[in-house]
Amino acid sequence: MPTRILSIFGTRPEAIKMAPLVKRLEADANIESVVCVTGQHQSMLNQVLDLFSIVPHYDLKLMTGNQTLNGLASRLLASLDDVLAAAQPDRVLVHGDTTTASAAALAAFHRRIPIGHVEAGLRTGNLMQPWPEEMNRRVVDVMSDLMFAPTASSKANLARESLHGRVIVTGNTVIDALNLTVARIDGDAALRAELDTRFEFLNNTLPVLLVTGHRRESFGDGFANICAALGELASTNAVQIVYPVHLNPNVRGPVQEALGAARNVHLIEPLDYLGFVRLMQRASIILTDSGGVQEEAPALGKPVLVMRDVTERPEAVSAGTVRLVGTQREVIVRSVMDLLEDARERDDFARRINPYGDGHASERIVAALAGRPFDEFGSTAALQARRVAQTASVL
Repeated sequence: MPTRILSIFGTRPEAIKMAPLVKRLEADANIESVVCVTGQHQSMLNQVLDLFSIVPHYDLKLMTGNQTLNGLASRLLASLDDVLAAAQPDRVLVHGDTTTASAAALAAFHRRIPIGHVEAGLRTGNLMQPWPEEMNRRVVDVMSDLMFAPTASSKANLARESLHGRVIVTGNTVIDALNLTVARIDGDAALRAELDTRFEFLNNTLPVLLVTGHRRESFGDGFANICAALGELASTNAVQIVYPVHLNPNVRGPVQEALGAARNVHLIEPLDYLGFVRLMQRASIILTDSGGVQEEAPALGKPVLVMRDVTERPEAVSAGTVRLVGTQREVIVRSVMDLLEDARERDDFARRINPYGDGHASERIVAALAGRPFDEFGSTAALQARRVAQTASVL
């Protein structure tokens, strides 16, 4: 009988990273794929499900207005226990560092169901940054018997913690999702033109600074500083800013108040994934506090400035594909202006190697689940295959 795998996720970033894996699971004859979505930010989640043609077997729709983390976690545990009882999976897959991931892993652990953690092993070493994600990711790893680490350094983090599960280096599934989406955009001129109509407000003579910001640890003074920096940058007339504003009222309120009337600032609604990838393609610089963007943007050759003091993705810092700039106004302004004024440095970003994947992470995870042989990401065989593919693409 096929192995029944239950994939559980709840947010748009989780859905983007799990989508290519779910499609691989669905296509494997040795696996019965079951999907449960918990439904934080339902409309944003549905955009990803529609894009990748994923129809959940369970949709819990747990989002409520002004919910607390404890309230969400308690609803997740109760609802997911019912799903586990009904689905009877042989294994549960969770992704990353969300409250959904930690609650789903705990619910599965209580029922003695094996857990596979996709994107395991990322660490900052500071439980408060990012908060509460650093804690969520650690507790999921403790409960997992299979940990799919995106990089060798993530695997090393897990080894230092003496965890007992099997660790496999796969690359990050977000690169799989990005490659599929870029191929779709680049291969369809009509789609590309339709996407570009969403950004007709852009001035083609000014570079584009794409901003994403929603981290909980930046609420309050952090967002005030970020908004002040964006206002100062916009006033220079050296750049136009596009900011898809997160739905969280703790983000939308301060951003709209500070920047709603600012010149050269375009505050827009959150984009679907196709639109966001197209906007990344058109950006000159990306300023973000998002984990996923730290992985995606370097794959597009874009300079990334990260509005955090620490990151659980240090490989990008080491590779020079991202820079940490924190949330201080002066540092943000200076870092953006330095890149705007140095075309050579912007071009250097495009030539640096993205350490997060080769587009085959989902294949490796499914092979591991099905018991088939595969080469881990970063292995000699995988690197040779990547070089062959790169050479073939040039010829």
